[in-house]
Amino acid sequence: MSMTTRKIIHCDCDCFYAAVEMRDDPSLRGRPLAVGGRAETRGVIATCNYEARAFGVHSAMPTARALQRCPGLILLPPDFERYRAASQRILAIYRGYTALVEPLSLDEAYLDVSGVDRCRGSATLMAQEIRARIRDEVGITASAGIAPNKFIAKVASDWNKPDGQFVVRPQDVDAFVAALPVNKIFGVGKVTAGKLNRLGVHTCGDLRSWSVADLTREFGSFGASLHRLCRGLDERAVQPDRIRKSLSVETTYTPDLHDLAACRAALCALLEDFRRRFERARDRPAVHKAFVKVRFSDFSRTTAECLSSAPDEAVWLRLLGEAHARKALPVRLLGVGVRFDERADNEQAKVQGSLFEAG
Repeated sequence: MSMTTRKIIHCDCDCFYAAVEMRDDPSLRGRPLAVGGRAETRGVIATCNYEARAFGVHSAMPTARALQRCPGLILLPPDFERYRAASQRILAIYRGYTALVEPLSLDEAYLDVSGVDRCRGSATLMAQEIRARIRDEVGITASAGIAPNKFIAKVASDWNKPDGQFVVRPQDVDAFVAALPVNKIFGVGKVTAGKLNRLGVHTCGDLRSWSVADLTREFGSFGASLHRLCRGLDERAVQPDRIRKSLSVETTYTPDLHDLAACRAALCALLEDFRRRFERARDRPAVHKAFVKVRFSDFSRTTAECLSSAPDEAVWLRLLGEAHARKALPVRLLGVGVRFDERADNEQAKVQGSLFEAG
């Protein structure tokens, strides 16, 4: 189906974890609230409400810094069971409209409603109805973007947050995308955006003067994607089934693990956690690699991996030794995991992606 005939909705719940907490405890409403790890354990903010954002608090910020910016911040530990329960109710609402639902996380999903007869076939009206049902049935708010493809729909869902929606009609795509800052392009982070800005490129319109060859020379294989996306072209399909690529667990340690012996001792508990998750992850592809991730006390990190069809403790211990030897500094984070064989073409290998279930 071409870009001009698809109808894609991107739904994104507003400050999801914090919204669930405020729903369940109305006394939290109107007060700066964040969900995340404790400062003394080097925690980070998972999400926060808009009252906290007014102080400059944001997701992925170290909790200690968030508390400095907002001394009155209410910090709650995450309650994943309640968040998953809310997510399942929201997914059930989405699937009442279309089978083409691609969850990106517990609180975010794409819906392809092309050809759906609900709401007289209007994706705009469907998004309004979906958002109203989430508010009435789940007790939180969501925002939505409606557009001919995934890239533009995701950008549009941020346009009228919170509790709003924005539609980009096919005839408006060119002008809408041309005015977008380059950091809105899917896959463009701070480093790439900074490089583009230094090259005199600030908007998607600016980027359109660059040829594929020039972009490939500057940005490698990503150059072709930049050339398409700055023109609003995105033919990615909404995929209800996503193939799991990896499974891992990790832990941050306080205090740091000071030597390899301490790391080896900590690895045992980590492996037990991994084995429990691995056993729960039924319908998984075949294991292709094992890996160990290490973050040192200077915040640098490294990963050691090897081919392995059935990794065991000896494999991970060897990889840990290899990774630790690269700096031999105290360690603040350890992670272990496996990468699955992406070549496996087996329907049994398909599992639905989830923020807390994928590695």
